[in-house]
Amino acid sequence: MAHFYLNESLIEVTPGGSVQLTGAEAKHAVTVSRMRVGESLSIGNGQGLVVTGEITEADATRLTLRADTVVHTTAPAPRITLAQALAKGDRDEMAVQAATELGIDRVVPWAAERSISRWDATKAVKGRARWESIVREATKQSIRAWLPTVDDLHSTKKLAGRDERMIVLDPTGQIALTELELDDRDVMLVVGPEGGVSNEELRVFQEAGADVVRLGSEVLRTSTAGPAALAVLNARLGRW
Repeated sequence: MAHFYLNESLIEVTPGGSVQLTGAEAKHAVTVSRMRVGESLSIGNGQGLVVTGEITEADATRLTLRADTVVHTTAPAPRITLAQALAKGDRDEMAVQAATELGIDRVVPWAAERSISRWDATKAVKGRARWESIVREATKQSIRAWLPTVDDLHSTKKLAGRDERMIVLDPTGQIALTELELDDRDVMLVVGPEGGVSNEELRVFQEAGADVVRLGSEVLRTSTAGPAALAVLNARLGRW
């Protein structure tokens, strides 16, 4: 299994140079993953740079890597955003984790009308931090060169005012996602909560120019709809 860690302060490295991990990342690598001098791992900065090489120093506070290979990966285009409605239990978090592993570029928490889970001001701060942590860990697990961003909590009105092309997933959609004509615009997938997207929300989104599409004859959970749609887009946009 490949080992991948993040150091967001990493700016530029040349082959033969040194890269370090400190703090929690170093502790995890050394004490949890049991990485030792002479073994190989990769370190990324979440902005397209990934360095791979041999460990030359390893203790609980610092790990040093010799940069054998340095790879710069261009950010995917068009960008894909997941606007995920807050959901009960951990279903929204499951969606965020899976979408990150599948290549989402940005995540937006959405306070939908039918969301059972609610974030007040305090919960919004903690909730965003929690989603950022999930995204970060999923990025490391999937060895992604680019770390997705997590926006602050959005209302329906704020969501409708964004610049991306909006694609709303709903069983009532008159067209399948596989039939939708795509272009080079950035895309935002909108996924409702357990009770689905309300008629009023659909009206607001459609007035903002949204496409309402269905995935198939099945009705998916809020935790699986976004990742399923993202897989379709990845294939159709040539990202896979």
